[in-house]
Amino acid sequence: MLYANLLIGLREGLEATMVVTILAAYLTKTGRKNERPFLFGGVAAALVFTAISFAILHFGTKTLTTQGQELIGGIASLVTVAMITWMLLWMSKAGKNMSAELKGRMEAAVGPKAVFFVAFLAVGREGIETILLIFDSVTSSNSTPFIGLAIGIAVAVIIGVLMYKGAIRVDIGKLFRILSIMLVLVAAGILRYGIHDLQEAGVLPGLHTYAFDISSVLVPGTWFATAIEGVFNFVPQPTLLSFIAWALYLVIVMYLFLRSNKPAPKKAAPATHVTSAPEKVSPNNV
Repeated sequence: MLYANLLIGLREGLEATMVVTILAAYLTKTGRKNERPFLFGGVAAALVFTAISFAILHFGTKTLTTQGQELIGGIASLVTVAMITWMLLWMSKAGKNMSAELKGRMEAAVGPKAVFFVAFLAVGREGIETILLIFDSVTSSNSTPFIGLAIGIAVAVIIGVLMYKGAIRVDIGKLFRILSIMLVLVAAGILRYGIHDLQEAGVLPGLHTYAFDISSVLVPGTWFATAIEGVFNFVPQPTLLSFIAWALYLVIVMYLFLRSNKPAPKKAAPATHVTSAPEKVSPNNV
């Protein structure tokens, strides 16, 4: 899950970085630089809160039985898919007003304490989204998912800082669209994985009914098979039910996302009716 978590870390990290950048720039432009330490204090508190929440969620499941862990993993996967779908479809439109909304909150925030809580809530929301998105991939002791997440967040922070300083120019809208399309593929894979977990927990039937078996071509354990599974959560021997869910989700959500991101057609300018001036009568024509 290195690549999938790297993508999630980059996507969520960019969004959180943009939030902090907008808030910091607003304080600077409105002559409230003295409140910026409280802004970054809120960001730090949100990161600590996110880490504590993840630890409670992660280690709290260790005491469960194997079946219980599969059940929790399956449910967490479905919640993750629902969150990604909501984020992609609803936030693709609502995100256009993010800057105005954040500036409005900051304008209403009177005093350092209010600035602290605005930053805490804005970044904390992104943090909670992130731990729910990655929860199912870090249930094992393998450190690879954490490495992918850390790399993605680090790249996002670097991009955000360079943009803030004016060192680079990035069309953040196009970048988010590309990352979102890739996230649809990731979400389809998480859905397949979650359904398989629920089948292993005995909640859903068809654990041994396979859609196909291409393990002779896509050999498990090879670098290519590992990369495909890491990016798209696609395995060479999926169950029929999980594969149907994967295919349906991929087609439907990708269509809805691409349709919602189509630029609105430009309205044609209203035709102007030119009224011709009355013909002047020449004295010679009389």
